[in-house]
Amino acid sequence: MCFSTEASFIGGAIIVAIGVATIRKVHKPSQVVFASIPLFFGLQQIAEGFVWLSLQNPEYVGWLKPATYLFLIMAEVFWPFMVPLAVLLMEKNIKRIKYLKILLAMGLSVSAYFIVCMILFQVTPQINGYHIEYVEGYPKSFKFVVFGFYLIASITPLFISTIKRIYILGILMALSCLVTVIFFTQFLTSVWCFFGAVISVVILWILRDARRKYILGR
Repeated sequence: MCFSTEASFIGGAIIVAIGVATIRKVHKPSQVVFASIPLFFGLQQIAEGFVWLSLQNPEYVGWLKPATYLFLIMAEVFWPFMVPLAVLLMEKNIKRIKYLKILLAMGLSVSAYFIVCMILFQVTPQINGYHIEYVEGYPKSFKFVVFGFYLIASITPLFISTIKRIYILGILMALSCLVTVIFFTQFLTSVWCFFGAVISVVILWILRDARRKYILGR
Protein backbone atom coordinates (compact mmCIF):
# COMPACT_ATOMS: atom_id res chain seq x y z
CA MET A 1 0.00 0.00 0.00
CA CYS A 2 1.07 3.66 0.26
CA PHE A 3 2.04 3.59 -3.44
CA SER A 4 -1.06 5.14 -5.02
CA THR A 5 -4.61 6.31 -4.33
CA GLU A 6 -6.08 2.96 -5.34
CA ALA A 7 -3.53 0.93 -3.38
CA SER A 8 -4.15 2.96 -0.23
CA PHE A 9 -7.94 2.62 -0.40
CA ILE A 10 -7.95 -1.05 -1.37
CA GLY A 11 -5.20 -1.91 1.09
CA GLY A 12 -6.96 0.06 3.81
CA ALA A 13 -10.23 -1.78 3.18
CA ILE A 14 -8.48 -5.16 3.33
CA ILE A 15 -6.70 -4.31 6.59
CA VAL A 16 -9.93 -2.97 8.11
CA ALA A 17 -11.56 -6.32 7.26
CA ILE A 18 -8.67 -8.10 8.99
CA GLY A 19 -9.13 -5.71 11.91
CA VAL A 20 -12.79 -6.59 12.26
CA ALA A 21 -11.92 -10.29 12.19
CA THR A 22 -9.22 -9.71 14.80
CA ILE A 23 -11.55 -7.88 17.18
CA ARG A 24 -13.97 -10.80 16.93
CA LYS A 25 -11.23 -13.05 18.33
CA VAL A 26 -11.05 -11.06 21.56
CA HIS A 27 -12.06 -13.11 24.60
CA LYS A 28 -10.70 -10.82 27.33
CA PRO A 29 -11.23 -7.05 27.78
CA SER A 30 -7.46 -6.66 28.18
CA GLN A 31 -7.00 -7.69 24.52
CA VAL A 32 -9.19 -4.97 22.99
CA VAL A 33 -6.45 -2.37 22.38
CA PHE A 34 -4.08 -5.00 20.93
CA ALA A 35 -6.84 -6.36 18.68
CA SER A 36 -7.62 -2.83 17.49
CA ILE A 37 -4.15 -2.33 15.96
CA PRO A 38 -5.07 -3.81 12.52
CA LEU A 39 -8.21 -1.68 12.39
CA PHE A 40 -6.05 1.31 13.27
CA PHE A 41 -3.64 0.45 10.43
CA GLY A 42 -6.51 0.14 7.97
CA LEU A 43 -8.01 3.51 8.84
CA GLN A 44 -4.55 5.05 8.60
CA GLN A 45 -4.21 3.67 5.07
CA ILE A 46 -7.59 5.07 4.08
CA ALA A 47 -6.61 8.48 5.47
CA GLU A 48 -3.52 8.46 3.26
CA GLY A 49 -5.73 7.46 0.34
CA PHE A 50 -7.48 10.78 0.76
CA VAL A 51 -4.09 12.54 0.85
CA TRP A 52 -3.26 10.92 -2.50
CA LEU A 53 -6.69 11.88 -3.87
CA SER A 54 -6.31 15.49 -2.76
CA LEU A 55 -2.81 15.87 -4.21
CA GLN A 56 -3.79 14.41 -7.58
CA ASN A 57 -7.17 16.08 -8.01
CA PRO A 58 -7.50 19.88 -7.48
CA GLU A 59 -11.25 19.55 -6.87
CA TYR A 60 -10.51 17.63 -3.64
CA VAL A 61 -7.88 20.05 -2.35
CA GLY A 62 -10.12 20.95 0.59
CA TRP A 63 -9.57 17.45 1.97
CA LEU A 64 -5.78 17.69 1.89
CA LYS A 65 -5.12 19.32 5.25
CA PRO A 66 -7.59 17.27 7.35
CA ALA A 67 -6.51 14.03 5.66
CA THR A 68 -2.83 14.87 6.15
CA TYR A 69 -3.20 15.62 9.85
CA LEU A 70 -5.47 12.64 10.43
CA PHE A 71 -2.80 10.40 8.93
CA LEU A 72 0.00 12.06 10.92
CA ILE A 73 -1.93 11.96 14.18
CA MET A 74 -2.42 8.23 13.75
CA ALA A 75 1.19 7.62 12.67
CA GLU A 76 3.02 9.94 15.04
CA VAL A 77 0.72 10.51 18.01
CA PHE A 78 -1.24 7.30 18.55
CA TRP A 79 1.29 4.68 17.49
CA PRO A 80 4.08 5.46 20.05
CA PHE A 81 1.80 4.79 23.01
CA MET A 82 -0.68 2.35 21.49
CA VAL A 83 1.74 -0.59 21.34
CA PRO A 84 3.13 -0.28 24.90
CA LEU A 85 -0.40 0.29 26.21
CA ALA A 86 -1.75 -2.75 24.36
CA VAL A 87 1.01 -5.01 25.66
CA LEU A 88 0.82 -3.57 29.19
CA LEU A 89 -2.90 -4.32 29.44
CA MET A 90 -2.31 -7.97 28.53
CA GLU A 91 0.86 -8.56 30.55
CA LYS A 92 0.61 -10.47 33.87
CA ASN A 93 4.26 -10.58 34.94
CA ILE A 94 4.69 -7.90 37.62
CA LYS A 95 8.35 -7.21 36.81
CA ARG A 96 7.65 -6.85 33.09
CA ILE A 97 4.72 -4.56 33.87
CA LYS A 98 7.12 -2.09 35.52
CA TYR A 99 9.27 -1.95 32.38
CA LEU A 100 6.21 -1.60 30.17
CA LYS A 101 5.00 1.36 32.21
CA ILE A 102 8.33 3.08 31.59
CA LEU A 103 8.00 2.44 27.85
CA LEU A 104 4.42 3.71 27.91
CA ALA A 105 5.63 6.93 29.56
CA MET A 106 8.27 7.25 26.85
CA GLY A 107 5.67 6.71 24.15
CA LEU A 108 3.37 9.32 25.65
CA SER A 109 6.28 11.79 25.73
CA VAL A 110 6.94 11.17 22.03
CA SER A 111 3.24 11.63 21.28
CA ALA A 112 3.20 14.92 23.20
CA TYR A 113 6.26 16.12 21.26
CA PHE A 114 4.58 15.44 17.92
CA ILE A 115 1.38 17.15 19.01
CA VAL A 116 3.34 20.31 19.84
CA CYS A 117 5.22 20.09 16.52
CA MET A 118 1.99 19.75 14.54
CA ILE A 119 0.64 22.85 16.24
CA LEU A 120 3.77 24.98 15.80
CA PHE A 121 5.23 23.82 12.49
CA GLN A 122 4.05 23.35 8.93
CA VAL A 123 3.69 19.94 7.30
CA THR A 124 3.49 19.72 3.51
CA PRO A 125 2.72 16.40 1.80
CA GLN A 126 3.94 15.93 -1.75
CA ILE A 127 4.02 13.08 -4.23
CA ASN A 128 7.56 11.92 -4.96
CA GLY A 129 7.63 9.03 -7.39
CA TYR A 130 5.31 6.31 -6.07
CA HIS A 131 5.31 7.56 -2.50
CA ILE A 132 4.10 10.50 -0.45
CA GLU A 133 6.79 12.54 1.26
CA TYR A 134 5.67 14.49 4.31
CA VAL A 135 7.92 17.54 4.43
CA GLU A 136 7.85 18.48 8.12
CA GLY A 137 9.24 21.68 9.57
CA TYR A 138 9.93 20.01 12.93
CA PRO A 139 13.21 20.87 14.75
CA LYS A 140 15.98 18.87 13.09
CA SER A 141 18.13 18.88 16.23
CA PHE A 142 15.69 16.51 17.98
CA LYS A 143 14.87 14.39 14.93
CA PHE A 144 17.05 11.33 15.60
CA VAL A 145 16.56 11.36 19.38
CA VAL A 146 12.77 11.42 19.01
CA PHE A 147 12.89 8.77 16.30
CA GLY A 148 14.97 6.56 18.59
CA PHE A 149 12.48 6.96 21.44
CA TYR A 150 9.66 6.30 18.97
CA LEU A 151 11.18 2.96 17.95
CA ILE A 152 12.01 1.95 21.51
CA ALA A 153 8.48 2.71 22.72
CA SER A 154 6.72 0.98 19.82
CA ILE A 155 8.89 -2.12 19.32
CA THR A 156 10.66 -2.98 22.61
CA PRO A 157 7.41 -3.89 24.47
CA LEU A 158 6.93 -6.78 22.05
CA PHE A 159 10.25 -8.30 23.15
CA ILE A 160 9.75 -7.61 26.85
CA SER A 161 6.31 -9.16 27.12
CA THR A 162 5.84 -12.76 28.28
CA ILE A 163 2.81 -13.18 26.01
CA LYS A 164 3.30 -16.20 23.78
CA ARG A 165 4.50 -15.53 20.21
CA ILE A 166 4.23 -11.75 20.52
CA TYR A 167 7.99 -11.52 20.00
CA ILE A 168 7.38 -12.61 16.40
CA LEU A 169 5.44 -9.41 15.91
CA GLY A 170 8.38 -7.50 17.38
CA ILE A 171 10.82 -9.12 14.95
CA LEU A 172 8.52 -8.36 12.03
CA MET A 173 8.10 -4.72 13.04
CA ALA A 174 11.84 -4.27 13.61
CA LEU A 175 12.66 -5.75 10.18
CA SER A 176 9.94 -3.67 8.53
CA CYS A 177 11.33 -0.49 10.04
CA LEU A 178 14.90 -1.45 9.12
CA VAL A 179 13.98 -2.05 5.48
CA THR A 180 12.10 1.24 5.37
CA VAL A 181 14.98 3.22 6.89
CA ILE A 182 17.53 1.68 4.51
CA PHE A 183 15.59 1.95 1.27
CA PHE A 184 12.89 4.60 1.83
CA THR A 185 14.31 6.99 4.43
CA GLN A 186 12.68 10.14 3.10
CA PHE A 187 9.31 8.36 2.87
CA LEU A 188 9.56 6.72 6.29
CA THR A 189 6.24 7.99 7.67
CA SER A 190 4.34 6.75 4.63
CA VAL A 191 6.08 3.54 3.53
CA TRP A 192 6.36 1.84 6.93
CA CYS A 193 2.57 1.49 6.97
CA PHE A 194 2.90 -0.80 3.92
CA PHE A 195 3.89 -3.53 6.34
CA GLY A 196 0.68 -2.99 8.29
CA ALA A 197 -1.07 -5.74 6.33
CA VAL A 198 1.45 -8.42 7.30
CA ILE A 199 1.61 -7.17 10.89
CA SER A 200 -2.20 -7.26 11.05
CA VAL A 201 -2.30 -10.89 9.92
CA VAL A 202 0.23 -11.83 12.63
CA ILE A 203 -1.90 -10.09 15.29
CA LEU A 204 -4.95 -12.00 14.06
CA TRP A 205 -2.97 -15.26 14.28
CA ILE A 206 -1.78 -14.53 17.83
CA LEU A 207 -5.27 -13.75 19.10
CA ARG A 208 -6.89 -16.63 17.24
CA ASP A 209 -4.40 -19.04 18.77
CA ALA A 210 -4.92 -17.54 22.23
CA ARG A 211 -8.71 -17.78 21.85
CA ARG A 212 -8.53 -21.43 20.78
CA LYS A 213 -6.44 -22.34 23.81
CA TYR A 214 -8.76 -20.34 26.06
CA ILE A 215 -11.81 -22.24 24.78
CA LEU A 216 -10.08 -25.63 25.08
CA GLY A 217 -8.91 -24.80 28.59
CA ARG A 218 -12.34 -23.95 29.94
